Amino acid sequence: MEFKFGDAAIVLPPLHITIIAIIIIFFLIRWSKQLETRRFTVFFYFLISTFITPIFSRGTTDGVFQLWIPLGFIVVFFYLFRSKRNHTSKMKASILGFSIALYQLILQYVG
Repeated sequence: MEFKFGDAAIVLPPLHITIIAIIIIFFLIRWSKQLETRRFTVFFYFLISTFITPIFSRGTTDGVFQLWIPLGFIVVFFYLFRSKRNHTSKMKASILGFSIALYQLILQYVG
């Protein structure tokens, strides 16, 4: 979407991505209100869970193959699994981050 104002323009992402971002922010705010203290940590768990990284790379005749994993979600999951301060809101936020990481993985392999 592009809104032109004379010489300037505001460029927004496609409508479906904007709607998904609004829904994600709504859920994160709702889950952060369920925590008694340190409400901002839900956002950190979400952001860390979205991190993906390549763990294996191989050069072929067709190009370079890279094997990607959602490392951020794995780290957060094991941290929450071992932590005594585990809360369902934090786990929900990390699973939501995992869904974004899966979307990024699909884009890496398909796009």
